[in-house]
Amino acid sequence: MDTLTYVYTHRQRFLDELSDFLRIPSISTQAAHKQDVRAAADWLRTHLSAAGFPYVEVMETPGHPIVYARWMAAGPDKPTVLIYGHYDVQPPDPLDEWRTPPFTPTLVGDDLFARGASDDKGQAFIHVKAAEAFKMTRGALPVNVKCIFEGEEEIGSPNLNPFIEAHQDLLAADIGLISDTHILGKDLPAIIYALRGLAYIEVTVIGPDHDVHSGLYGGAVNNPLNVLCRMIAQLQDAQGHVTIPGFYDSVRDLSPAERAELAKVPFDRAAWLKEAGVRSDWGEPAYTILERTTARPALDVNGIWGGYIEPGAKTVLPGRASAKISMRLVPDQEPQAITRLVEAYLQKIAPPTVQVEVKDLHGGEGAIVRRDSPAMQAAFRAYAATFGRDPIFIREGGSIPVVATFQKVLGIETILMGFGLPDDQLHAPNEKFHIPNFYKGIETVIRFMSGL
Repeated sequence: MDTLTYVYTHRQRFLDELSDFLRIPSISTQAAHKQDVRAAADWLRTHLSAAGFPYVEVMETPGHPIVYARWMAAGPDKPTVLIYGHYDVQPPDPLDEWRTPPFTPTLVGDDLFARGASDDKGQAFIHVKAAEAFKMTRGALPVNVKCIFEGEEEIGSPNLNPFIEAHQDLLAADIGLISDTHILGKDLPAIIYALRGLAYIEVTVIGPDHDVHSGLYGGAVNNPLNVLCRMIAQLQDAQGHVTIPGFYDSVRDLSPAERAELAKVPFDRAAWLKEAGVRSDWGEPAYTILERTTARPALDVNGIWGGYIEPGAKTVLPGRASAKISMRLVPDQEPQAITRLVEAYLQKIAPPTVQVEVKDLHGGEGAIVRRDSPAMQAAFRAYAATFGRDPIFIREGGSIPVVATFQKVLGIETILMGFGLPDDQLHAPNEKFHIPNFYKGIETVIRFMSGL
């Protein structure tokens, strides 16, 4: 039996095993699920061993563990591929918006609904099953493979970079490989070659040392919640251009050739608006929607709180107010430098009646990878053979900071071999994975490794 036939023959079992993986509520951000995160790591270790990896270890970090595996039987004349993925998931909230229970995987047509189905358990598991197919049909992988699966991606990977720095020899490779992105449609493959970075902060404005009565003090005490809203309003103009001095100094302009390449990407504005749930798009008018969401930086308030928010009325003037703000960055914008710029600007525009505290929550750098490398061309051929059409090269608006870490620390470039769909509802209720793409993903990885 050849390798691809093996995948076809065993696809129902592969789906059943993925469903078992998805039942584990490995929510990394919630302390109550610490043991569930550990259980997911142990589950993954068991299945990597069963797939043929002779060495698999759950390695401790100050937070959640990292699952490491290696299979080096191909020999020194073959390249070494370093696979990265994550087994932790986002919280499922709000629960009342799920049509099916988030940790009870439910197949509806060709879509498997569950938290983590696409981000990233389903896509990470593709590599485990590709390895199994090689083991059962050829006895070994055609290339050397190392795997690193972390349990903290959804909380900003606080322990990943220190782990990579400390284990460079263990992780030494020629090529990185990640499946944590999407293609353009069920039958429209794409390869992402650029990612945005992230700077994420929490801002707190402090006024009186306790909440006070708005009738007694309103108009004479500067309300921290009002101040915070005015300050946030000064961070960008009405068209989304960020007004923080120096924010755009390192932004790499899109070349005419790259804009022409991005213009080739099929884009249905009406479908995009429906998917986003909005009546109209918004943002810098000099750039297309695709350029704004993938190749331009952006600033957004992700949450704001202060004062009384329960049902009914309470005429309180809060002592403090806070907001979480994220900046999506493009390659060459360094997250810590941007955070320092934002903090300095917030302190500058704050009135003397309040104090401002800025907390750096986490961040990650953007990255651009070569489109003309031998590994990228092998990926191009693998997608084309599996999907029956050439993939399109695109940028991605989200962040996978480990790509930049692999470049800087390990000196390798990464192939972003994703199989999700734009409507997979990542981080939202009713997350799903299109199961035909789960099987196509296994086939594509098999072809990629065979073609290296």
